[in-house]
Amino acid sequence: MARKRVTLKDVAKAAGVSLASTSYAVNKTGSLGDDTRAHILKVAGELGYRQNLSARATRTGRTGALGLVVPDMTNPFFPSLAQSIVQRARQNGYSVFVTDTEGDQAQEEEVVRQLIDRGVDGIVWFPVKDENSIEKIAADLPIVVIDRTVPGFECIQADYGEGGRLAADHLLSLGHQRIGVVAGPMDVRSMRDRCGAAQEAIARAGALAFSVENAFSTELSGAVAQAIESREASAVFCGSDLIAIGVLKLARKLGIETPEQLAIVGFDDIPWAEYCTPALTTIEMPVDEMAAEAVDALLRKIDGDNESNRRVIFGVTLVERESTAPAR
Repeated sequence: MARKRVTLKDVAKAAGVSLASTSYAVNKTGSLGDDTRAHILKVAGELGYRQNLSARATRTGRTGALGLVVPDMTNPFFPSLAQSIVQRARQNGYSVFVTDTEGDQAQEEEVVRQLIDRGVDGIVWFPVKDENSIEKIAADLPIVVIDRTVPGFECIQADYGEGGRLAADHLLSLGHQRIGVVAGPMDVRSMRDRCGAAQEAIARAGALAFSVENAFSTELSGAVAQAIESREASAVFCGSDLIAIGVLKLARKLGIETPEQLAIVGFDDIPWAEYCTPALTTIEMPVDEMAAEAVDALLRKIDGDNESNRRVIFGVTLVERESTAPAR
């Protein structure tokens, strides 16, 4: 025999409160004391109550679902970001549809269209580039951008320029006088900010050995491989941890010891960074805090706060591990 679905009335009766109070607690609306709300939600959980999302959408105009659009789930930075966003959304009673554009800007419009068709209440968007590729289809949908700078949207970012300066200052403080920069794609502002700041600080000290560009990948371009193989630099700043790991692998293949012969600093502090051999010195972005702010900002927009599109910037931290050491 099928188990009877638990209703709001069942929860209200078991909790000893009114149906209205139960509705307020479950839907996170109305005016309820924290203790009362917690009691009702505890009883609801014990009874196995589940909201009827179709009925909720009909009643409130909301589905309780958000979308998250990221460029590349094979990059370990993005699963970490997604986990933080899902956790924050869940704390606020929302579920999250996570989708990946595979780094293809042409796919952004399609995946956003799919999320709109699923009825999401809003989207956290990590664009491929600093461009509004979804303007035609998402003009009326609450959206918050993370990492990139897209005009017309609230943007949640880290202080990338400060991160680049921290990395450069760290290598200079270790006595390195020949420092290379391996940037990621420079058509993205966050990469220009971090690598531009690092390169400027290194050049000001008269220590710039080379500056080359690579994709967001451990696979290195011929120009990068040639620069590392030349052994012109005793240290390298990389625009992302994936690139830094690629440089670390190439150095090992060439018989260049890290950090004794080549100190390496990355950026992002992805989960792999501390498990490299040697563990990677890098710039840590406060992913949990950025994710929480992105979700909170999106929920404010869903609630009707569309007056301001802020640019929120979080500080970064140098995490010193085993891939850097004083110059010899």
